[in-house]
Amino acid sequence: MIRTVVLVCLLALLTCAAWGQGFNDVLGAHDMTPIGKSPVKGRVSGSCLYCHAPHSAMAGPATPLWNQQLSVQTYTAYTSSTFHQTGVQPPLGSTSKLCLSCHDGTVAPGQTVAYGKFNMTGSMKTTSKFGGDLRSSHPISMKTPLVDSPEINVLLSSSAPATADATVKLEKGNVECNTCHDPHVQGKDPIVQDFLVRDGSNGALCLACHDPNRVVNGSVNYLGGWASSAHAVATNTTSNQPYVGGYGTVAGNACTNCHMPHNASGPVRLLRGSDEKACLACHNGGTNVSPVAINVFAEFAKSGHPFSSGTNVHDRTESAVLNNNRHATCVDCHNPHANKAAGTTNTAPPAVRSAQNGVVGISETDGLTVMTPAVAQFENCLRCHGTSAGKVVDKKFGYLPVWVASAGDPLNIIPQFSASASSSHPVTHDRNSPLPQPSLRAQMLNLDGTTPGRSMGQRILCTDCHNSDDNREFGGTGANGPHGSKYSHLLERNYEFSQAPLPGGPIGNLFPNPDLTANGPYALCAKCHDLAAILANTSFSEHGRHLNDGFSCSTCHSAHGIGGQIGSISGERIVNFDVNVVASNGGAPIAYSRSTNSCSLTCHGHPHSLAPNPAFHLPRAKS
Repeated sequence: MIRTVVLVCLLALLTCAAWGQGFNDVLGAHDMTPIGKSPVKGRVSGSCLYCHAPHSAMAGPATPLWNQQLSVQTYTAYTSSTFHQTGVQPPLGSTSKLCLSCHDGTVAPGQTVAYGKFNMTGSMKTTSKFGGDLRSSHPISMKTPLVDSPEINVLLSSSAPATADATVKLEKGNVECNTCHDPHVQGKDPIVQDFLVRDGSNGALCLACHDPNRVVNGSVNYLGGWASSAHAVATNTTSNQPYVGGYGTVAGNACTNCHMPHNASGPVRLLRGSDEKACLACHNGGTNVSPVAINVFAEFAKSGHPFSSGTNVHDRTESAVLNNNRHATCVDCHNPHANKAAGTTNTAPPAVRSAQNGVVGISETDGLTVMTPAVAQFENCLRCHGTSAGKVVDKKFGYLPVWVASAGDPLNIIPQFSASASSSHPVTHDRNSPLPQPSLRAQMLNLDGTTPGRSMGQRILCTDCHNSDDNREFGGTGANGPHGSKYSHLLERNYEFSQAPLPGGPIGNLFPNPDLTANGPYALCAKCHDLAAILANTSFSEHGRHLNDGFSCSTCHSAHGIGGQIGSISGERIVNFDVNVVASNGGAPIAYSRSTNSCSLTCHGHPHSLAPNPAFHLPRAKS
């Protein structure tokens, strides 16, 4: 009897050995025989026997003759604010439990049930061991039935849940390791040989479950727009240093440009790095992609928007109005699943730029209504620069005037640009002033201050003023948008402010006889307004004298608009006054009258009075 049992076992070993020798190229790294490709090797030549036993397998019920000792590890499951499921412990004998009997790193390969311990050499790759913390890996073994989600196409309403791809199978209505991996065939995907159940290039494996086109009860699908997005179509080649997927191009890597299915750096949503760090690998000007992507992070190194911090973190479920939590993580202003390459689909202002396609915004009508997605660029800016509470003045952005006419919150730009404001730059509404604008150019000037750029329309964008100082849209070589600038307030060009008086001396920050070129103190204003016409007094008879005496536009004009109403200031042509620079004339209210084009105030120690005669200071206007 003993001899018969030994003979049967021997035949089983030989049969499995013969099969394994014929298929070790298929098994790849899972072939732990002496001639196999695994970094872990044993002396037994039967490829199957390290995991299976034809007799006496004792791993648990309904298992495929499992031979590897099972782990008793307790696991911490994946979770995030956008995760709709509930993680549970992988059941004993489930496919995922079988895989984890090696891949959690608590049980060494070769610890068999039927044959005892096989002596092994080598060790598993660190990236193949997950330990007990599965928060950095794609969720498995969730509570069933799975909860419906607008971005998951697993036909949850069906009596037999399934994915959109027959090769990507659910197990008992659940996602398990074998949903994405076939442990018996390493090379179904010939490029990324990670035992995938199908070719995963262009995100095909992910898209079997994650559906950019699905809509559930009107819920927002944050993957919407993926098919035509920059990350889905970009042909830039990737060096994979650091590793971003293995397929050779941005489009080929698709989801894995930013996400890691296992051992992610930022566990939440399996990002390659938390918040903006996930974008750093490609958008820092390095050689990881070719042609090289614009170096956005070089702009942030100047005086950029504030990134998240430990006490000021971004989360996708945070309120669209960023109350008491202002930050500018890349995904606050860009939707990586929907954004398009800059310049490919840009339309006239106020439309959102192509690079911001699919972002969230806030309506200018009340400062609260969420726009998903934003249709105008300014709607995205209003997440922070509108009604949000907790806004603070950050000194790193430079001097901030204090206006006589103000709506109360000087950092809320909605009243300043409102159509009901006395006057404003045409950002949230078309130009509506009946007054002539003789200095206004037909086309904006490029950064060189000479060549014409975009035509002047009825609207302008926030980024026509707040932009990288070397942006490509106006002739530079850097990133478009308000990522960072060498000028104050993230301004695209120089704009000097007259400021408060110097201690014990005359008024500070005077710029007499200003340079009118792109190097001058008012280069930003000169982008749209002909400074020569202003100095020639075409709109106001005292412009030339004030500017040549050295007073900035900021002394008398609000850059955004008149944010509040005050009886003594009529407010046309965004005339307002910085009370850090001007003072009352003998206690009378600081005033401006358009009918006489005159002021009542004290400036540089000289009192001005409202002219009693409309003929005094009349503009020499030319329409």
